[in-house]
Amino acid sequence: MAQAGEGCEDRDPAEWRGLLTYDLPADQEEMSGEDAGAGARGGDLTVSPRPPMRPCRFRQIEAGRERMRDRGAVCGDWTIIGERRAPLAGKHRGCGIADPVRVRIVSDVFLSQLALMDCETAVTLKTWLETVAKPAFADDGGGLKGLRLSGHYACKTQNNQRGARLSEHARGRAIDISSFILMDGTVITVREGWADTETGGVMRELHAGACGLFGTVLGPEADSYHADHFHFDTARRRSGAYCR
Repeated sequence: MAQAGEGCEDRDPAEWRGLLTYDLPADQEEMSGEDAGAGARGGDLTVSPRPPMRPCRFRQIEAGRERMRDRGAVCGDWTIIGERRAPLAGKHRGCGIADPVRVRIVSDVFLSQLALMDCETAVTLKTWLETVAKPAFADDGGGLKGLRLSGHYACKTQNNQRGARLSEHARGRAIDISSFILMDGTVITVREGWADTETGGVMRELHAGACGLFGTVLGPEADSYHADHFHFDTARRRSGAYCR
């Protein structure tokens, strides 16, 4: 059975306008007022027996929305799969996400755990995967299959330090990646991959490619807290992206 929107040919807009108008008999073209009303009641107007179908492009959009719902797409993006969640409020002031999503797949790359974030972060992660990470691993192990996460939403301070400012994790704007899983089962950790001569170049490419897309990019050379993972967040600063 054909899906909605399939097998249809879009019409020229002028043609659709023509289908939506009434055809008046020649002797009524100049009628107006009560005479025209009487003519309409008398059945002199010829009207299509059923309204025309909506233009193909609209039916395709509607069908696409149905498929997105069936697939579990969120954030208005086919490639971000998960579910919407109720607004979150943390135990500390400033924590929470107004419109959170819980994501499990981004651009066909699986996440090791369901990750809570806002849509801006999910879409930025998708952009980084498609423009940086997937190309970087295109010739290794059959390509990128998954990300092993070590952090997403959490109501906490930066680096869990007492008295520190609230982390972007607490606002659903951050994600931590500890390992990359390839199609052939190979696992490359950030800690070991960064120091390895064979994978060090790829790790630095992933780090550099995230800078600018994300507002903050931290890796093994940032400090001891990030020795084993990448921290990406979508915080925006007047001075521009902060990358270490």
